[in-house]
Amino acid sequence: MTEKKDSEKKMILPVFIMGCFFIIIDGFALLMKNLFQPTFEDVNNPVNILYIFVIIIVMTVIILLIARYWKKEVIQVIILFAIGYTAFFIFVPLLSFLPDIVCLGVSILLAIILVITLYKFPEWYVIDICGVIVGAGAIAIFGISLSILLVIILLIVLAIYDAISVYQTKHMIDLADTVMDLKLPVLLVVPKIRQYSLIIETKSLKETLQEHEERDAFFMGLGDIVMPGILVVAAYQNIPNGLPVALSVLAGTLVGFSILMTFVIKGKPQAGLPLLCGGAILGYLVSSYVFFGALVGLGF
Repeated sequence: MTEKKDSEKKMILPVFIMGCFFIIIDGFALLMKNLFQPTFEDVNNPVNILYIFVIIIVMTVIILLIARYWKKEVIQVIILFAIGYTAFFIFVPLLSFLPDIVCLGVSILLAIILVITLYKFPEWYVIDICGVIVGAGAIAIFGISLSILLVIILLIVLAIYDAISVYQTKHMIDLADTVMDLKLPVLLVVPKIRQYSLIIETKSLKETLQEHEERDAFFMGLGDIVMPGILVVAAYQNIPNGLPVALSVLAGTLVGFSILMTFVIKGKPQAGLPLLCGGAILGYLVSSYVFFGALVGLGF
């Protein structure tokens, strides 16, 4: 019993820091949103979320098939290319104050440096920095590209998919193992001990669960922060004077995160999106009625 209490105490600071990542990444996304152009011409077109969901499913299947039947290093190449490609399109608007040719060159250079650093030295803090950059950019881009209603539908569908993939098919655990084994920057890592190094981490998530061992770091998929964060930006983008609603969505996400952590501390992997997206949606519903007396921004 004493060991269990000590283990839970060790989780308090990492959990708090991970909660701060929600605030930091969503905050950057709100600050950057005006620098980007919408991905879709019609933000109200329901085909948009079908397009996003199909991409998620297809990429998941491809990664799992490669991991099982081919070389895992191929996945590393695909993901690092995607990170570099995404980072480039984030750096360009951030550096738009420079002359066009300089902006283009510096953006390419920074994206290349980021990818090389991730490949050569995938330590936890390098991955976290990359996660903040890519996560904030993704939230900003999709937040301005989808209407509030479409975002809510997307979050509900992804929450259901996340629950099925963790508790039923369990392929999300296989996916997490592959990502962690290759030290790929699609998660955030908060060490529980000062000497922790992700580079020398050897045991997979499945091995740790089977042996009932405690990991020396706290992990969360970047998508668990990005998905509810999209609703934060969408609320701010689509509602006049919508900052209170956007902040309430973030607050709701943090409430869902707090509830989620009560389960995670017990040592079992959990589907994050049901509680995180549920909290975000509830934050929108409650704040919309509190501040405006109706569900605002749902024009379709």
